[in-house]
Amino acid sequence: MYTNFKRLANKLVRDKNNEIVWWQFPNPPLMGWFVFLVLAQVIAPGSLRTGLTQLSGGLLFVWAYLEITQGVTYFRRLLGVIVFLAVLVGYFR
Repeated sequence: MYTNFKRLANKLVRDKNNEIVWWQFPNPPLMGWFVFLVLAQVIAPGSLRTGLTQLSGGLLFVWAYLEITQGVTYFRRLLGVIVFLAVLVGYFR
């Protein structure tokens, strides 16, 4: 049982080259999410702010999808699933 846990723990943080991956440079959808989120916070309430907020949510959704399908570790894929579900819940709330 310990070896199964160790194997799973390794798959959570190691990529296909068996290197530990804790951090990767954010990809464009994640950077876009952050930029549009910040812009939405500094612009006065209105349709432009609403559009920027929706656009930022859409980019976060894209990032989560890409992590689920192309994440290099199980941790990143799991993080993608969590964010994907959080964005979906936010849209239907």
